[in-house]
Amino acid sequence: MKFTTPQPLQREHEALHERLRKATQAGGEVGQAAQALARLMHPHFVKEDQIALPPLGLLVALSRGEDSDEMVEVLELTDRLEAELPQMLEEHRSIVDALNKLREAAERAGSSDVVAFSEALVEHAQTEEAVMYPAAILVGQVVRQRLGRQPARQAKE
Repeated sequence: MKFTTPQPLQREHEALHERLRKATQAGGEVGQAAQALARLMHPHFVKEDQIALPPLGLLVALSRGEDSDEMVEVLELTDRLEAELPQMLEEHRSIVDALNKLREAAERAGSSDVVAFSEALVEHAQTEEAVMYPAAILVGQVVRQRLGRQPARQAKE
């Protein structure tokens, strides 16, 4: 079964990528800070697109009480997310540090659009930590419970 990231989240990530791309082209201190941010964000976004966001595609079905044996496949993603969550949160801290540097450079350059982007991306990271990552993990827990599967850490014992 293929799990797909909900369209609103896909569009939001695409918009963030585009705003970052534009910032990298700003030149000067702003462009350099945006390029440093892009180097941090790209592998993080790839990881999110692989393991953190696709499980959210099951939220609507699960909230309606729907389930199928094929849903068990999502457990590979949610187990990986749980295992990699500490590293992803550390990546967020590095990204927020880089965003603060970008915001400061943009303020000095009078680039209000890049300041706004920096602030929006910090809020996006906070939303991922408080809502999206926990929701994805809950998807795995609900699927595991409904399909009678043991948690990966218990199955290994």
